[in-house]
Amino acid sequence: MRRALQVRLTGRFAELLPLTRDDVPGLLSAANEDRSSYGYTHVPETRAEMEGVVRRLLMEQDDGTSVPLTTRDKDSGAIVGMTRFLTLRWSSDSATLDAVEIGGTFLAARAQGTKINPDAKYLMLEHAFERWAVQRVDLKTDERNEQSRRAIERLGARFEGVLRCWQPSLVKGEEGTFRNSAMYSILPSEWPDVRARLHDRLTC
Repeated sequence: MRRALQVRLTGRFAELLPLTRDDVPGLLSAANEDRSSYGYTHVPETRAEMEGVVRRLLMEQDDGTSVPLTTRDKDSGAIVGMTRFLTLRWSSDSATLDAVEIGGTFLAARAQGTKINPDAKYLMLEHAFERWAVQRVDLKTDERNEQSRRAIERLGARFEGVLRCWQPSLVKGEEGTFRNSAMYSILPSEWPDVRARLHDRLTC
């Protein structure tokens, strides 16, 4: 059985802490500030939905397939969203992480457009490449989500193409249909440039 991973990351603007069931009220409040920007992703709207998602993510954590994190405003300590390492690919001996994906992210309206998200990405990429020494970090989004695609590209991630019907659509009203996913990646050789870009964004 793969081992569960515990991650706690603190930056200048963001703090990423292990997800717990106690985070449900804070996550629910963050999710319902303004839902107009959640067109291409599923963000739980009710307490029952949020409890179900948290329960599922904690099970994935126990299985070693996901590392769910709450995103907090470093200054206030308030929960402003959620993110995670997912699609963990382990070596054959289940002791070494070969690659991970960063995703499953949502942010409260008040945190969008601030330095919290780039700081969170900096922390997660730094941990993946410098602590876990992965050979690849994946990022993906709905092919139609131009805002998300531009944000991924600003990181310096390389576009690899579109995988057709890659996963169920997360768009409300498209239940039962599949979406095309735009795929991006960052490799260890590219991390220094990505790190420099993020550092500049966080210090300007």
